[in-house]
Amino acid sequence: MRVSVFGLGYVGCVSAACLASMGHEVIGVDVNQMKVDLVNDGKAPVVEERIGELVAEVVRTGALRATADVREAIAGSEISLVCVGTPSEPNGSLCTTYLERVCEEIGAALAEGAEQGGRHTVVFRSTMLPGTCLNLLVPILEKYVGGTAGVDWSELGVAVNPEFLREGTSVRDFFDPPKTVIGELDPASGDAVAALYDGLPGEVFRVPVPTAEAIKYADNAFHGLKIGFANELGAVCHALGVDSHQVMDVFLSDRKLNVSPAYLRPGFAFGGSCLPKDLRSLVHAAQRADVSVPILAHVLPSNADHLQRAVELVERTGKRRVGVFGLSFKPGTDDLRESPLVELAERLFGKGYDLKIYDANVSLSRLIGANREYIETRLPHLAQLLADSVDEVLEHAEVCLVGTRDEAVLSALPHGDGTVIVDLIRLPDAEARRAEPGYMGLAW
Repeated sequence: MRVSVFGLGYVGCVSAACLASMGHEVIGVDVNQMKVDLVNDGKAPVVEERIGELVAEVVRTGALRATADVREAIAGSEISLVCVGTPSEPNGSLCTTYLERVCEEIGAALAEGAEQGGRHTVVFRSTMLPGTCLNLLVPILEKYVGGTAGVDWSELGVAVNPEFLREGTSVRDFFDPPKTVIGELDPASGDAVAALYDGLPGEVFRVPVPTAEAIKYADNAFHGLKIGFANELGAVCHALGVDSHQVMDVFLSDRKLNVSPAYLRPGFAFGGSCLPKDLRSLVHAAQRADVSVPILAHVLPSNADHLQRAVELVERTGKRRVGVFGLSFKPGTDDLRESPLVELAERLFGKGYDLKIYDANVSLSRLIGANREYIETRLPHLAQLLADSVDEVLEHAEVCLVGTRDEAVLSALPHGDGTVIVDLIRLPDAEARRAEPGYMGLAW
């Protein structure tokens, strides 16, 4: 394919050189003439493992050249990768100035007919927040090209293709990616991007544009969280005289819960007899040792904020009769200790809501020991709130809070009858329910 790459920093330079080495005809574009000259001399404008030899080779063969002329680049390509920087503004917001400028230049070049026939696809590889492409950049292109993206455009495609290149190993990462993500405005746009990487390993995900924008942030936020978690835990272990690397070696050996998809699906708050208690103990131990652990110290407050979001969803409905499906902290048990559903019911009851609760595993007559003591302390009116059947709750409720995957509950939930469904677990038919009035998801 004939490719133009806008921005010859780390991402742009590596992308341009690697694509050229795969057989594509690549034109690098940059406003900095020094970078343009370096590339045309067969020299990389960045310092990176293998990039120097790679640039020299693809320039020598004629597969890569560079220019500062946008019109020349658009005329010589059928797909454009935008790899310009998106730095932080002083207040922490995303700076989109360079993205906007490139879109204006590409749009003007396309409008003037610089491209010689055929469809042109603009692909944003720069990191940007969800909504940036469709709400900011596409309108700029529409202004120059005319029509409405995805409706009137037949000769112009748009896609978002985030990069997952680590500085220092970016060439290796390009040829052996953890995944390829294509946010496509339409299938033809996605096809063009997929063709660029044909032959590379790894799973390819073709998703809506905003999803592709968000994925890069999910990755980087989690990577930062992992580093911060490991360092905080290491500091606490050191203060307590424990070898943190031995601890983490064992921690990392657990591929069932620790290094796995477990607990990484958005849903409701956590609870139970272990997680809250152990987090409190660990944070208290850190405080006694004068070790600051802001990440660990804010896990429980974050959990409490998430529970409060569910309360606010109910409040926004303006309705007073509420049904709660699920009460134990984990499905298939009757353990109510520090259950977020008990806390949710307690808050709603305290605000004067008329509650009915159903949990097939919870019977007041069977609760004993610490379990009974906990519920008598937190929700002493449970006996009058518990219902004997799903239908009893449904007949009562204007708003149904669903916190269980009990099949008897899921199969009985109404569709389109005016009952508000507050989904705490992501129902199996959540996608279909999104189109229904009254469906409210907590984290979807």
